[in-house]
Amino acid sequence: MINKISLFVRKMNSYLRALVKLFRATLHLMAQRYRSASLRFKFAFLVVILLTSTSFILCILTVQIMNNYVLNEIIKRGESVGKSIAASAGYSLLSRDRLGLDNLVFKAKTSNSDMPYVAIVDPDMKTVVHSKTLMIGETIPVAQGRLHRKADDGTTVIELPNPSGIVFEISCPIVFMKKTLGNVIIGMNKSVLLEAQQKVRDRIVIAFGIIVVLGIFASSLLASFLIKPIKELSVGVDQLKNGTVKKPLRIYSQDELGELTRNFNEMSALIAEQKGRINKYAYDLEEAYVSIVKVVAAAIDARDSYTHGHSARVAQLSHVIGKQAGLSKSELEELEVACLFHDVGKIKTPDSILLKPGRLSPAEYKDMMNHVEDGASILSRAPSLVKYIPSTRHHHEWYNGKGYPDGLAGDNIPLFAAIISIADAFDAMTSDRPYRKALSEEEALHEIERMSGIQFRPDFVAIFLKLTKESRAKDVPLCVEKAA
Repeated sequence: MINKISLFVRKMNSYLRALVKLFRATLHLMAQRYRSASLRFKFAFLVVILLTSTSFILCILTVQIMNNYVLNEIIKRGESVGKSIAASAGYSLLSRDRLGLDNLVFKAKTSNSDMPYVAIVDPDMKTVVHSKTLMIGETIPVAQGRLHRKADDGTTVIELPNPSGIVFEISCPIVFMKKTLGNVIIGMNKSVLLEAQQKVRDRIVIAFGIIVVLGIFASSLLASFLIKPIKELSVGVDQLKNGTVKKPLRIYSQDELGELTRNFNEMSALIAEQKGRINKYAYDLEEAYVSIVKVVAAAIDARDSYTHGHSARVAQLSHVIGKQAGLSKSELEELEVACLFHDVGKIKTPDSILLKPGRLSPAEYKDMMNHVEDGASILSRAPSLVKYIPSTRHHHEWYNGKGYPDGLAGDNIPLFAAIISIADAFDAMTSDRPYRKALSEEEALHEIERMSGIQFRPDFVAIFLKLTKESRAKDVPLCVEKAA
């Protein structure tokens, strides 16, 4: 037996733990859904919960108050009938007028259907008259129940259990000439109270149901009214963040939200104005910056009369290659500036090497090769120029990895450096040098094609050859400065 009880307890504990886990999981899921819900739903949900709970509590309180009211009215009516009978029964008891007593009980019973019995007893609780004739002459035992009320005049109300339901037994003393002659006992059936309660409860529930429905509708309207300016502000913040503000936000009210929207419009207009000024300053600064770069590039090229305009021509050729390769506008602009900087390291190259009329010795050529690293070192001193270091340092790398300074190969060579290397080589081959005459465009193109996949990236070589072929067919120079 003990084992069975222990097994039952363990099963109940496991069931309770499972229910607790399920309840926690449900709460967690509801919390997640609530967090991800819209602000309008959250507001409406809170208002509905608040309204429903308030209505429920008020409904319970109202029903309780009405129950007490109806109960008191029923008991008062019973007391009134009992006292009325007691007032008339005194003389009839003294004169032993049983017919008169019967008449009083009969009238009270027939006129009140909620009274299961009416009786008149003597001081010894012996029944003198009873609505149930079989009870006449019987001694009624003292009622054993919960005392509900006791008045100063001796009237008592006791709540008794009954097979047909709870009965309130009202006992009113019969007093004549200051002498207690007996009691009038009346039973009041609580079923009447329950019927009254049900009617009242139904009406109250209907009334509060209507209130809840109207409250939900009103809360939805209120949520819409409050959420509209908040949504407007949210859209405005997104537009301000993305820089797409076109017009001031609409002001829906003159309250705090309206004041907030008005302040946002003023702030947005101020930011737009300042942004316009900053953009103008940035544009002017960029123009000045590019001009300085061009001056620096021209100064570098001016050291050698044979390379005059070299950086500008490399920039033009690289631009057309990059455009055909699908670079964006901002990338093309960055590529052009990178071209102007690609030989900046030659500032540190001695004139004896840079301007030497003959071919360079191996040692001199090694010093010349240092210009890419010198250029990267110069650019590293300005944070805004660091992005041009890869193209400056690696524009002499070879596709097969035999270039300098780091021996990069294939796609490891930076994109801009791979483009600049073709434009740089083409312009160098088609320009006069102290130790040789310039090659013709045909010869230079043939050499570039021959070095495709060896020195130059094949896809960019194909683009460059295609562009030069098209420019020849249209009799339009690929490089304006070169043509001039």
